[in-house]
Amino acid sequence: MGQAVDQAVQFKDKVWNWLTDADMWANVLFSGLRIIFIFILTRIIIRVVYRIIDRSLERKTSRGLLANTRRLSTVGELLKNTVTIVCNFIMILIILSEFHFELGPLLASASVLGLAIGFGAQSLVKDVITGFFIILEDQFAVGDVISTGGFKGTVEVIGLRTTKILGSSGEIYIIPNGTIANVTNFSMANALAIVDVPVKIERSLEETLGLIRQALQGIEERNQNVVAFPNVLGIQSMTTSEYVVRVTAHTLPNMREAAQRQIQSDIKKALEQLELREAERAAKEKAEAEGKAQAEVEAEAEAEALADKEASLRKPEQQEARRTAATGIREQAAGKVKEEGEEPDGT
Repeated sequence: MGQAVDQAVQFKDKVWNWLTDADMWANVLFSGLRIIFIFILTRIIIRVVYRIIDRSLERKTSRGLLANTRRLSTVGELLKNTVTIVCNFIMILIILSEFHFELGPLLASASVLGLAIGFGAQSLVKDVITGFFIILEDQFAVGDVISTGGFKGTVEVIGLRTTKILGSSGEIYIIPNGTIANVTNFSMANALAIVDVPVKIERSLEETLGLIRQALQGIEERNQNVVAFPNVLGIQSMTTSEYVVRVTAHTLPNMREAAQRQIQSDIKKALEQLELREAERAAKEKAEAEGKAQAEVEAEAEAEALADKEASLRKPEQQEARRTAATGIREQAAGKVKEEGEEPDGT
């Protein structure tokens, strides 16, 4: 029991001496300040190098040394990622030295460990090498719309190991560079917008083609995505009830859908106006036909009334003529009988 008590007292004294050691706390304070200073200095160096990279790339672009400006943001992001990794690695080594770690054996161990990891992490090496070749060959850059491995979207980041793609509905695809085998880039050349317009078989083809061309007049001004006036190719397919007219237009890269919507909207408005004019013309013709029929009925009724009136006016005259004729006949008969010496029988 006495030995245990003595050991406890000695441990207590050691702890107390450690807590009250001014030199030790001074070293801890200065080490902490140095670590904070190193961390802040590292952040400042990273930001300064970032600015140097941005200005250097902008200067090269303005002078024509970097002809393809699409690679500006891609190369810049890659260099910035590399600078961040190197600066943070050096900062960690300096901080470890503040804790009196032997950096020589640590670096040697890290080299051996890195070699072992390199043999085992072949996919990682493949990802890094593929990423460098993607940028070197300018297969795609940040901001391009690509399709690879069943994924389609806008390239957000090209890193040392992975590429991040933003999908059309907001999802982020993180693809290892080593798995990128086939790439379809929609942002490197002009696109071709294709619109098929179904038309009733009764409508004239020439009238339809003229209507479409008239509807698309000035589309380059209404929609800056359309490079040139659309080409109305003609009938693409046909059935017993309708035929389909195909319209094509060259657009800016990755603007095919916007141009197609504009073309469809213009043609739809033109068709609506044509149907409205036809409905107004049909209503006018119907009204004219009804008015003509009504006028004919009224004219016929007026003619019948006039005929009845004339008949009613001629009726007394006819009666008077019949009476005169009857009187003449009777007088003639009476004269004949008188000549023959017979009495008239009154007929």
